Amino acid sequence: MVRLILIRHGVTEWNSDKRYCGSRDIGLNDEGRSQVKLLSDKLNALRFDKVYYSHKKRAMQTARILFNQAGMIPSRGLREISFGMIEGLKHEEVRRKHASVYENWLKDPFTNNIPRAEPMNSFKNRVERSMRSIVRSNSGKTIAVVCHGGVIGIFLAGILKTRDFWRCVPSPASVTVVEHRKGKLILKKFNDTAHLKVIPVRKTGLSNGVSDE
Repeated sequence: MVRLILIRHGVTEWNSDKRYCGSRDIGLNDEGRSQVKLLSDKLNALRFDKVYYSHKKRAMQTARILFNQAGMIPSRGLREISFGMIEGLKHEEVRRKHASVYENWLKDPFTNNIPRAEPMNSFKNRVERSMRSIVRSNSGKTIAVVCHGGVIGIFLAGILKTRDFWRCVPSPASVTVVEHRKGKLILKKFNDTAHLKVIPVRKTGLSNGVSDE
């Protein structure tokens, strides 16, 4: 068995402003750092054999706060999807400037692309290749993967065989657990944010503790 502990980075200023970040290299804000320190207390009881992280600043900072150890492995395959022409824009700005393109993309991002963005199917293939490589290289181990909401969301959408990508995106500084057993990926826990206590978290479509056995 391989146990993947999927960790979304802490919140950034662009997350707070509801801006599309994607490939932009935005770091954690003060709230994000506080979230990750609370998460660190939760993870202290666990033993990780390896830590993989997206090379983007917000994920790298999260990994360093959580683990602060040598030998962590950066992975470009774990980077967030590029949002093309809507990167840096707030939701209301996108709705105002690119209404029809945006609405079609929200309804079905797998068949409707944002101009200059990474196609959703290409993103899905990239993330699944990276995750499969991690699983193949770590039989019998517990692995931390520090990355992005979209990366975790597209990976889970594949496991659950759903095109409803949005409901699979977890909150900042959350923990999601996936196990690989007998050739099958199984979602054991989704979007655990109990460690954040009084810090508000964004609601998502799936409930905590989802099991797909």
